[in-house]
Amino acid sequence: QTTKGIWMARCVGVEPCTVVMDLEGTDGRERGEDDTAFEKQSSLFALAISDIVLINMWCHDIGREQAANKPLLKTVFQVMMRLFSPRKTTLLFVIRDKTRTPLEHLEPVLREDIQKIWNSVPKPEAHKDTPLSEFFNVEVTALPSFEEKEEQFREQVQQLRQRFANSIAPGGLAGDRRGVVPASGFLFSSQQIWKIIRENKDLDLPAHKVMVATVRCDEIANERFGCLTSDAEWLDLENDVQAGSVLGFGKKLGSIVEVHMEEYDKEAVYFDEAVRKAKRQLLESRILNLVQPAFQKNLSHLRTKALEKFKTGLDQSLESGKGFAASVRETTESSLSEFNQGCADSVIKQADWDYSKILEKVRRDIEDHALSVRESKLTELTNHAKEKLRKALVEPVESLFDAAGQTTWASIESLYKRETQAILPEVFKALSGFEMGSEFSEEMVSKLRDYGQSIVENKAKEEASKILMHMKERYRNTY
Repeated sequence: QTTKGIWMARCVGVEPCTVVMDLEGTDGRERGEDDTAFEKQSSLFALAISDIVLINMWCHDIGREQAANKPLLKTVFQVMMRLFSPRKTTLLFVIRDKTRTPLEHLEPVLREDIQKIWNSVPKPEAHKDTPLSEFFNVEVTALPSFEEKEEQFREQVQQLRQRFANSIAPGGLAGDRRGVVPASGFLFSSQQIWKIIRENKDLDLPAHKVMVATVRCDEIANERFGCLTSDAEWLDLENDVQAGSVLGFGKKLGSIVEVHMEEYDKEAVYFDEAVRKAKRQLLESRILNLVQPAFQKNLSHLRTKALEKFKTGLDQSLESGKGFAASVRETTESSLSEFNQGCADSVIKQADWDYSKILEKVRRDIEDHALSVRESKLTELTNHAKEKLRKALVEPVESLFDAAGQTTWASIESLYKRETQAILPEVFKALSGFEMGSEFSEEMVSKLRDYGQSIVENKAKEEASKILMHMKERYRNTY
């Protein structure tokens, strides 16, 4: 036994980065005749994590049973049959201490033995007719004796070494690299595979690939989420939006989110696609949940701003003499247009946030304020008309009562009709700006007439209370 256990090292001068494992021999006396557990475990381990497995075979052992590692190969093949899907690995048989027998004679014998082993392995239904080539790319090479031909041995080893350069390129020595684990997950992957082997569990590489991807993509996602929560640009934006609406909010926030999602993509790109995408969706969901309150806060500021714009615009429009209904329409359209533009400016491409509810709230805010202003303006208009009618009736009615005669009531009635009719054009003109329909105008006119009538009636009652005084004065003036 020259090697104990498994030794690992990075190859010097071989690109791309290549890690080599040196495994303990499978037929050493140190572990005894029946203790084959470790040799099987180490062989499966090498097979599980390697793209290329080199199998040393002494030239004179070809065609033998135990020495040629046939039982071990059978075990390896049986395990491969339990894999979820084929993962092509290159088996490079290195024939050591090559004799005078030409390699072209040795290689067919070796390949025939390997094929027989493959054919004898019980296969699950899914791989009953799967050829050896789906799982393994078998290569054979030979080296002369190190003891007898050291210089030639070193020269051919160097030639063999060159085959490992660019091994993962198309047509290279490595297999198809399906299910490959990224370098960042290699340590975790190796530990888990060894644990599975040690516990005598089935070696399920695709399931393991998913497990590695799940753990690493979770870690990467958590790292990116943590980076976002402490991102200075995000914290500044979050603070700014608390104070007021932020111009270009969506563009700024979308850029921040995109940066962190792209960082996730860069780190997770080599892991299982389905897992990577699922974890990406979860990360994006977490990020959107984190930043959405800031989006809602910005919309809240825009809502307040839209209402203030409506109030100011309506006041200015009414002061310019424009009708109430037209002023409301134009100012509403302008305010909602600005609010919609602000909302569109606040959304980000990574989310389909809906702002229709807050838009409805803004509409209600505007409608409520417009109704309040309308009631106020109508009350103001009514009071103005009543005051004008009152001034037009009170003193003339008093004068008519003071000079009462046979025609007094006829004169009062004529005055009432004339002054009531005189104020109506002004009222109709003011009401037309409200665009409330003829029924409302008729109702208001009716109320004004009732008010004018109440003025006359009150004056009549007031004069009636002075009847004795007027009679005495009339008597005194007559006699």
